[in-house]
Amino acid sequence: MKKLFTFLMLIILASCNTNPNQASTQQAQGVATVDNIYNVETAQSQITWTGREVSTSYHYGTLDFVSGNFEISNGAIVNGEFIVDMTSINNQDMEGDSKARLEGHLKSDDFFSVESYPTASISINSSELISDGKWNVSADLSIKGFTHPVNFEMISSEDGWSANLVFDRSKYDVRFRSGSFFENLGDKLIYDDIELSINLTTL
Repeated sequence: MKKLFTFLMLIILASCNTNPNQASTQQAQGVATVDNIYNVETAQSQITWTGREVSTSYHYGTLDFVSGNFEISNGAIVNGEFIVDMTSINNQDMEGDSKARLEGHLKSDDFFSVESYPTASISINSSELISDGKWNVSADLSIKGFTHPVNFEMISSEDGWSANLVFDRSKYDVRFRSGSFFENLGDKLIYDDIELSINLTTL
């Protein structure tokens, strides 16, 4: 009985640390595509972000697209550009004044300085085909005037297009409670890695 209780508690704890809004591209089944230029339907596409603290707590929410397109040629994603509306930062795990305060803080100079940098971008440079409907993509991520390379898996499925990527916020001068800039933060430390789950619908 004691072992059963321990096992059930582990399941409960694991479920409490799951972001219900974050899609998992690892479970998506890739489907073959045709060479074409694909334009993103911005109203139906979205980014889900997740930021985590050392205390195991986390926040998550969404970002909207301004525009997006990519080209598949000879079976490879050869280029593409996605413009993200940073003023659309939305928190989904809080409500009321707490939600508004967090969103305002994320938009401030402590984080993404959206008044000065209202957009961010992802520019695809090349890709390698993994299997039907799945590519390893090389791209550049630009935030707050800084640009750094990122790699991620992009998948075409029956439900649309998806990708998961992680970026290091310290590379983009996002300093608030970052261990890359400040020492002895203890349980106040916020991890530098920001997780993005991207879901695209194309025209």
